[in-house]
Amino acid sequence: MRALDYARLATSSLGAAPVRSCLTMLGIVIGVAAMTSMAAIGAGARSKVTEQIRSFGANVIMVNSSSDSRGRLASGGHQPLSISDSEAIAELSAVRLAAPAVAGPARLVHGALNWGTTVNGTTLDHFEIRRWRLESGRFFTEEEEKSAGQVVVLGNLVAHKLFGEEEDPLGSVVRIGNVPLEVIGVLAEKGTTGSESQDDVAFIPLSTAKERLIGSTTGDRNAVGYILASADSGADMDIATEEIDELMRQRHRVMRDEDKGFTVATAASIVAAQEASTRTVATLLAAVACVSLMVGGIGIMNIMLVSVTERTREIGLRLAIGATPRDIRTQFVIEAVVLCTGGGAVGVALGDAVAMTVAHFAGWPVVLDPATAVGAVLFSGLVGIVFGYYPAKRAASLDPVAALRGD
Repeated sequence: MRALDYARLATSSLGAAPVRSCLTMLGIVIGVAAMTSMAAIGAGARSKVTEQIRSFGANVIMVNSSSDSRGRLASGGHQPLSISDSEAIAELSAVRLAAPAVAGPARLVHGALNWGTTVNGTTLDHFEIRRWRLESGRFFTEEEEKSAGQVVVLGNLVAHKLFGEEEDPLGSVVRIGNVPLEVIGVLAEKGTTGSESQDDVAFIPLSTAKERLIGSTTGDRNAVGYILASADSGADMDIATEEIDELMRQRHRVMRDEDKGFTVATAASIVAAQEASTRTVATLLAAVACVSLMVGGIGIMNIMLVSVTERTREIGLRLAIGATPRDIRTQFVIEAVVLCTGGGAVGVALGDAVAMTVAHFAGWPVVLDPATAVGAVLFSGLVGIVFGYYPAKRAASLDPVAALRGD
């Protein structure tokens, strides 16, 4: 008997009880759906981590005050980060650049429009470390850094919110409180890191921030909120991180870890931590997939055993008119495989839909890989062979005479 004939017989037998067949496939459908969605979410998370690390900058290391990551001084009497710390970090052998910065929320006003964003006061090295590129205009100069020049470089999102698509921001004036700032540049679009837009930002010289805006209330002209540094190369990241940590411990006279008023972290570790929840969900889905496929396979074996009992006379008749035990065994195995591959195909479609729904509502990325879909269907077919073999063997071992009598 040809394989096509076996498939036709299997489909006909399963079609005789469609409700039971659909319910039998349910475990396989859930298992394959969980497997597919897990693979899509996991692959998407990995690709996003890679993309975000690349967009964040060149081998970036962040030194933050312990209280938060963006500019308030550490509590509990810890010595704050300082411009001097940044200068010392820049002298380390494995460090290429270091940039001190202060940051804080502010509302930028242009005409009748305004937009709340994060304003960073920093130095030119900050743009090099983060690999910021300009869409138009220029960065501020060293002279503007020294003289607290009233200039600002806008992130792409901020520029669009304040000036729209038609108006050219360059040369225009925006205000932060009572301080007017000339727009000298607009940054190229960078995208998001986690749920935070990298383009919702504005940059001014560090001296301008400390004298006129953010730092004017701290009382310490040398204090900064955070320091960005970059290693000479990716291979030097661990060395640079250790050197920075050791240097900061010495400068801040830290004897115990719990006394540290700062943290040293790489961009990779920060972004990876943001994706931890994605990996947790993927792991849970993997567990659900394994359990569901096991339950589905056992369910198929039980239903096939019931089918053997119900079709005893049919099996006996086929054996009596010339079918071999191998023919019977093959037919029942193929029936199990058809059930599982059908459930696998439905599960792939359901898993892709679940993954895209998660991406839409939770903001997580997904990567729908055709190879994963094909592999899931093939694996479900293997489940059918494994769990369908015993019922098929039992059907093939029936005695034709006893089977015809219905014994």
